[in-house]
Amino acid sequence: MLRRLHHDQPKTFSFTPANQAWAEAQMTKYPDGRQASAIIPLLWRAQEQEGWLTRPAIEYVADILDMAYIRALEVASFYFMFQLEPVGRVAHIQICGTTSCMICGAEDLVAVCREKIASKPHQLSEDGTLSWEEVECLGACSNAPMAQIGKDYYEDLTAKRFGEMIEAIKMGQTPKPGPQNGRFASEPFSGLTSLEQYANARAGENASVHLAQTQEDTLRRIDGTEVPLVTSWLSGSKPETPRVAKACVKSAAKALKAPEADNAKSTGKKPATLEVARNSGADDLKQIKGVGPKLEKHLNSLGFFHLDQIASWNEMELAWVEENLEGFKGRATRNNWIAQAKELMSSQQPDAS
Repeated sequence: MLRRLHHDQPKTFSFTPANQAWAEAQMTKYPDGRQASAIIPLLWRAQEQEGWLTRPAIEYVADILDMAYIRALEVASFYFMFQLEPVGRVAHIQICGTTSCMICGAEDLVAVCREKIASKPHQLSEDGTLSWEEVECLGACSNAPMAQIGKDYYEDLTAKRFGEMIEAIKMGQTPKPGPQNGRFASEPFSGLTSLEQYANARAGENASVHLAQTQEDTLRRIDGTEVPLVTSWLSGSKPETPRVAKACVKSAAKALKAPEADNAKSTGKKPATLEVARNSGADDLKQIKGVGPKLEKHLNSLGFFHLDQIASWNEMELAWVEENLEGFKGRATRNNWIAQAKELMSSQQPDAS
């Protein structure tokens, strides 16, 4: 398959402060002069931040690692884990189409994607929330057919169940990962043939599914606010390298501090808010790039229900919003929500002519 950079590229890219600290810490894993070995994790972090891997992001990572741009592009275009064109802002669905899955019904899953998302792979759904593609073997052959959505596997799928899952995602829900037919893991359909004495212990959900549900990160992209990276491997290293480690440890300590009693922080100036949406009903804030179901719910909890509220923020008010976007700091500025809100309002105005 020919893999090229998307024709429509943003002008710039930069890591958020948290992701920048994370990237610098990754580089310290390698000897001096060998930092280019960190190319894959840094490109992946850039993709998690933006949703797909842009040319400015590839070049930004190459600059950090002191690599020629073409070398970074070679890596990005070789591995199919890197998306070189925009994907759904809520989820990108990958259908395994290799032998086991194909025999067991992968083509039916592809048909569901064509019906409910878009007629072609790598094409965004009408609302921009979902996209899909067919990929090579994802290594869950005993649970065929299957798909990867976000960070987790959905196995033992039928077209009916897969369609239900897509509808649930559209409604802002995250379907439970793992087998979808009641299996605990990948035991025989007919039941256990060995270790039968542990059958009762296998009731409920397996550890992977439990962890996915506990962390609630199946569809959530990494944004640098997760468990901080502490560079423990730097103990006893050369004097000039712990600078990055100390910064990461300091960042970790700050992130692990107990939350303040008042959930709303006071940086900047608080904009005018509403207790409930107006009588006309709340606007669909997910129209704004960078706002998904979870973030829309968080904005509502802060008192923002309408596009005109966002469009009216000034610089000080934007600073307050950024400080109170727990887990999403920097996104409002990075994706220019104010300009987006104004543009959406303008496009929704009835034509005076």
